Amino acid sequence: MSIVEINDVYKRFGAVTAVEGLSLSIDEPGVVALLGPNGAGKTTTIDMLLGLRRPTSGSVRVLGRDPSVSHVRERIGCAPQQGGVPESLRVREILEFVAAQYPRSITVKQALSDFSLTSYAGRQAGVLSGGELRRLTLALAFIGKPDLVFLDEPTNGLDVEARRSVWEYIRAYASGGGTILLTTHHMEEAEALASRICVMNKGRLVREGTPAEIRRGGLRRVSYLDAAGAKVVTETGDSDAFVRDLVLNDVPFRDLCVVEQSLEDAVLSLLEEGAAV
Repeated sequence: MSIVEINDVYKRFGAVTAVEGLSLSIDEPGVVALLGPNGAGKTTTIDMLLGLRRPTSGSVRVLGRDPSVSHVRERIGCAPQQGGVPESLRVREILEFVAAQYPRSITVKQALSDFSLTSYAGRQAGVLSGGELRRLTLALAFIGKPDLVFLDEPTNGLDVEARRSVWEYIRAYASGGGTILLTTHHMEEAEALASRICVMNKGRLVREGTPAEIRRGGLRRVSYLDAAGAKVVTETGDSDAFVRDLVLNDVPFRDLCVVEQSLEDAVLSLLEEGAAV
């Protein structure tokens, strides 16, 4: 049974097609990053996986079932980018309420500790800073020990220390057998966390693979000094062939350097080229 199964899904809003012919499966636990520009269809895809929207056509299954049924909802967690919580309730009360909705959960004390919220337990949510509120929504996503967690821009608004702490928690959760599907605009975050990356653009999946595979699919930057000592820089999809051509054509060069694209450069190249799977 796949953890997530999306088969030829289209989602239209009137004349606008937000998701077009998307097929994607997640078969093993781990961290999957869904990348792409604003308007790529990422949030709509997650909304369908959460059972908040129905596909116009095609099918969506989460943990083998329709994502809208209660049995599935009890096994998933979610931290949306804009997390709304009752402002008049205290942090501890919100965690207690959400924990009670799950058949199993970590203790509220543990959740407060895991997300550095212990000193805020008695505060009303309405007086929390943006970073504190983000840590609360993350705690709510994980408190029910879900099998599958959806995180939309999980570390937005967090300082460096809090961000690293959340990264460690996500890694540990995945190592323990959990599955996390996250969206992020921070390539460093995707590379630090994800074992698999799916790049979307204009509602379509344009490439998927490990971070290394995504980078290999892009260009490499080759630089060298020519006979006059001037620096020459070029980008190529096949650096080996480029260097062979230099040698075969007796092009004088020294201080040759080949640099693999960063993940950000590779993703931008895919989006610009409109690459297909």
